[in-house]
Amino acid sequence: MLIVLCMPISVYSQQQQLELHTLKEILKNISKQHKVQFNYIEEEVANVKLEPPVHHWSLAEKLNYLKRKTKLDFEIINTKYIAVFSKKNSFSTSEKILDTILPIHLNQIDIERYLTTGMSKKIDGNFSVNPTKFGILPGLIEPDALQTMQQIPGIYSADQTISNINVRSGTHDQNLFLWNGIRMFQTGHFFGLISAFNPSVVQKINISKNGTSAFYGESISSVIDISSFSDTIEKTTFGINANLISIDFYAKIKTSKKSSFLVSGRRSFTDFFSSPTYNSYFERVFQNTIVKNINTNENINYRTNEKFYFYDFTAQYHQKIGAKTDLIFDIIGINNSFQLTQKNKITSNESSLEQQNFGGNLLLKTQWNENNQTKMNGYISYYNLDATNNAIENNQILSQQNTILDFGLRLENNHVINTNFTFNNGYQYNEIGIGNRELINNPGFGKKVKEVIRTHALILETEIKDRSGKMFLKTGVRNNYIEDFNRCLLEPRLQFNYSLSKKLNIEILGEQKNQITSQIIELQQDFLGIEKRRWTLANNENIPVQRSKQISLGFSFRDKNWLLTLDNYYKKVTGIYSPSQAFQNQLEFTRINGEYNVLGSELLVQRNFKHFYTWLSYGLSNSEYTFSQILPTEFDNNFQIVHTLSWAGIYEWKKLKMALGSKWHSGRPETSPSTSNLDLSNPVNPQIIYNNPNNETMNAFFEINFSANYTWDLNSKSNLQFGFSLQNILNRNNVVNRYYRVNKTKESIESVNTLALKRTPNLSIKYTF
Repeated sequence: MLIVLCMPISVYSQQQQLELHTLKEILKNISKQHKVQFNYIEEEVANVKLEPPVHHWSLAEKLNYLKRKTKLDFEIINTKYIAVFSKKNSFSTSEKILDTILPIHLNQIDIERYLTTGMSKKIDGNFSVNPTKFGILPGLIEPDALQTMQQIPGIYSADQTISNINVRSGTHDQNLFLWNGIRMFQTGHFFGLISAFNPSVVQKINISKNGTSAFYGESISSVIDISSFSDTIEKTTFGINANLISIDFYAKIKTSKKSSFLVSGRRSFTDFFSSPTYNSYFERVFQNTIVKNINTNENINYRTNEKFYFYDFTAQYHQKIGAKTDLIFDIIGINNSFQLTQKNKITSNESSLEQQNFGGNLLLKTQWNENNQTKMNGYISYYNLDATNNAIENNQILSQQNTILDFGLRLENNHVINTNFTFNNGYQYNEIGIGNRELINNPGFGKKVKEVIRTHALILETEIKDRSGKMFLKTGVRNNYIEDFNRCLLEPRLQFNYSLSKKLNIEILGEQKNQITSQIIELQQDFLGIEKRRWTLANNENIPVQRSKQISLGFSFRDKNWLLTLDNYYKKVTGIYSPSQAFQNQLEFTRINGEYNVLGSELLVQRNFKHFYTWLSYGLSNSEYTFSQILPTEFDNNFQIVHTLSWAGIYEWKKLKMALGSKWHSGRPETSPSTSNLDLSNPVNPQIIYNNPNNETMNAFFEINFSANYTWDLNSKSNLQFGFSLQNILNRNNVVNRYYRVNKTKESIESVNTLALKRTPNLSIKYTF
C-alpha cells in the first residue's frame, strides 16, 4: 500500500526534475529525431536551460519554440545543417559555427547585420538578405528586395527608380534578376517606382557585385537571386498587407507532413482611388510627357481620363519525396497596364501601354548523402511589352511590341571531398528568342524582327577552406558555347578571403562575364514621352556580345561593436551598344559600339549600441566611355556618380523599429548646348548645337527619409504590424535628369528637368496569422 501511495509522488518528482533540460540535450534529441546537425559556439548555449519542445512537433515548430524561449537564432543552412547564434552579437562571424559544417552550398557568413538586421555579407564577398528577419531601413515601408539592395555601397539608381539600378556604373539590363530560378525581364511596377516582387513571400535574396559563382551567366554587372523557397515544410500561416498603393495577401498551407503550398497575390487600387502616395508617384512618372503640355508642363486640356493599375501573383508547391529529395514547382506573373484617353471637340483617342512577365520553374533537388547533392531544374519565362500611341493631333497610330521567350535547363552537382575541399560541376542550356514589331498607319510602315540564340555552358567550381578557418578560396570557370555564332567564351571566377588577424580580413574578388541581351532605351520620341526599353539580342555584327572584366581588393575590420569595410575595384565592359546607354544629346540617334572603364572605392563604417546602430557609407567612382568612331573618343559615363554618401540611424527596441537616414550624391553628367541659337540649315528639322558629350554636371542630389513600424502580438499565432514612411522629408526639388529639346513654335531651345519624388508619405498595415 505504501509503495502504491508513493508512486504518484515519485512520478511527480521525476517530472519536476525533467521540466528543465540543457539546450545541448534538447538539440541532441532533435538531431536524432529529425536527422539534422546543429552547429553553435559552445559558450553561447552552455548555460541555457528550458522545457523541451513537444516531441511530435515538426522541426520548424520546434525551432520557433526555441527562438521564443531563448535569446538565440536558428538559421537553416540546408536540409541537414542548422546554425545557432546569439541575436545580441551584431557583427558575429559564423566561422566558428560553420567551420565544422560540410560545405555543400553553404551561406558562410562573414558579417552579420550588415546595414540592418537580416542582411549579412558572406565570406565569398556576396550579400544575403533574409526578409523574414528584416529590420528596417530609412524610407522603406516594407523589405522591398530592389530598394534594399540600393543601400549597399556601389549599388544605386541614377534616376531614383528600381527599373534603372546601376551597379558600379552599369546599366539596368546588365543585371541578372532571378525569381526561384526564373529569369525576370520586368522588375518594376508603376514605371519603376515599385518592385515587382511581393516582399511578403520572399525567403532569401542573394546579391553579387563581383566574384559571382560560375553557375550564374548572362550578366556583365550584378546578380540578384530572389527565392521564396523554404527547406522545411513550415506550419500553415496567412498574411494580409495593405499600403496606400496596393493590397496583397499570401497563404502558406501545410498540406501534409511532406508537402506544402504557397500562394500570393497583389493588386494596386490606383485605378479607382488616388491616394497622396499615388499622386506623388504619378507626378514623378508623367512630368515632361504628353500627359503634360510640352511648353507649360501643365495638365493638357483634352485629357479626360487616365487609368493605371498593376498586379502580380506567385504560387509554389513543395513535395518531399522520401528523406532525400525535394520537388518544387513555381510560377510567377507580373502585369502593368496604363491607358490614356485624349478627347477634343471632334474626336477621342485612346493610347495604352501593357507589360507582362510570366514564368514557371520545376526543381528536383536530391541530397544523396552528406557528401553529394544534385539539383536539376527547367524554367520558362515570357515577357511582353505592347504599346499603342494614338496621337490626337494628327491621328497617327504608332504600335510597338517587344516579346521574349526564354527557356532554360540547369544541372548542378555538389561533391564534398573532405571537410576542407568541395567540388561542384554542372551544365546549362538556354534558348532565348526576342521579337520586335513596329507599325505606323500614317505614313504606312511596318517592321517585324525575330531572333533566336541558343547557348550551352559547362561549369566547374572548387571551394577550399584551410583547417585553421583563416582562408577561404573559391575558383570557378564557365565555358559558354554560343551555338548560333559558333563561338566559345570562357568566364573565370575568383573569391578569396583570408583572416590576417581576429579582427582584420582581406578579400580578393574577380570575374569575367558575357551577355547576349541588351535593352534599347527609347526616350522622348515615341510613346507618350515616357522612357521605354525594348530588349534585343546580339547579332555578332553591329550589336556585339557584351563582355566584362572586374577585379577588387577589399578589407573588413571588426572590433566589438565596430565594423569597417573598404573595397577598391576596377571594371571594364566592352561591346556596349550606344542606344542602350540612354543618350539624350547629339548621340541619341547614333548607332556605334564602345566600352567603359570604372575605377572606384567603397567605404562603410558601422557602429552598434544596445538598441541603436548607425552607419555611414561613401563611394568614389570614375567611369569613362570610349567610342573610337567619334570625337572626343573619351568622356564621362552617363551613369557616373563620382561621390555618393549615405547615413542611417536605426533604433530597435522590442517590437518598435525606427530609421532615419539621408542620401547625398554628386550630380549626373549632362550635355549642354554650345549656343542658344538653333541650327536652321534644315528649316523643317532644326537641330541643337551641343558641346562635347557630358561636358557638365547637374546639381547634387540630397534627401532625408524616415520609416517606423510597430508589431503587436495578438496571441501566440498572430500579430498586427503598422508601418509609416516618409520619403524626401525636406521636399527638395532634386533633378535626376536633364536634356534639351527644340520648341519649333518659338524656334528656341528648352531645358527639360526630371525631378525625383517630392515628399511622399506611405502607410501600411499587415496582419499575420
